[in-house]
Amino acid sequence: MQGINMKKLVWLIAVILTTTTLVQAQTKTVGPEKGALVIVGGGNMGPELWNRFIELAGGAANAHIVVIPTAGDDSSAAAPSREKEKLLSLGVKQVTVLHTRDPKEAGKESFVEPLKTATGVWFVGGRHWRLADSYLNTLAHKEFNNVLARGGVIGGTSAGATILGSFMVRGDTKGNAIMIGDHTQGLDFIHNVTIDQHVLRRNRQFDLIDVIKTRPELLGIGIDESTAVVVQQNTFEVIGASFVGIYEANQIAGNTKYPSGQNSTGGPFYFLSKGQKFDLQTRKVINQGPQRPNEPAR
Repeated sequence: MQGINMKKLVWLIAVILTTTTLVQAQTKTVGPEKGALVIVGGGNMGPELWNRFIELAGGAANAHIVVIPTAGDDSSAAAPSREKEKLLSLGVKQVTVLHTRDPKEAGKESFVEPLKTATGVWFVGGRHWRLADSYLNTLAHKEFNNVLARGGVIGGTSAGATILGSFMVRGDTKGNAIMIGDHTQGLDFIHNVTIDQHVLRRNRQFDLIDVIKTRPELLGIGIDESTAVVVQQNTFEVIGASFVGIYEANQIAGNTKYPSGQNSTGGPFYFLSKGQKFDLQTRKVINQGPQRPNEPAR
């Protein structure tokens, strides 16, 4: 009898350990194994943001960048691409615009041909559910991942930022004020992450709290305008003019003080500034970034 109980005990422990390992694996935030992401919170993009994206794409002389305007409405997606003109003005030699509303078209070899030689992909802003409807789980989606696998870069701004994560907020077709709507699956270039944008500019800094309470396995990253996170493997760095908010279940539950090295009384989220780095797996700040003692409060 004791032998049977011992066997049951060993079996039970093994089940618990296996389950725990699986849960931890499922909730672990993981960036791309190769390549990089440049995730911009919308608004005006200064030279620092464009230059970093172009550099990661191989430099202006060698880059082949594919611009995806599909998040825009029909008129804006069909209009001449401002992003293409911007990239050409910065010296990029080869820029291709790629657009469809039809996932069947996105599954054709002829459509994805430009992606096979691309060193960078740029997703324009608009409504990210349009990107999901057009490209999710298509051949184009596979080729986006292949760009990263070759060491390239994928970037986007506003809606083009949110689509890069695994879980999309503001993806409802009825309006972007609905945080968890009828479209929630992103292109998943960075796992177990939801990305919000225009955070301070549009007074959205509290909006991710309830999302993370509902989906505590997720890491929430809220990026303000003219600001980006550059993700390489399991680390990101903040660049640009403003701040990036971090929303994490333990932080929300515990209101831990000083997670980003600033004097504060704690809170459900905290901000990182230019130069600070973040470990996506431990969900901890790596460094405190450059000191800016004369920066005015906002």
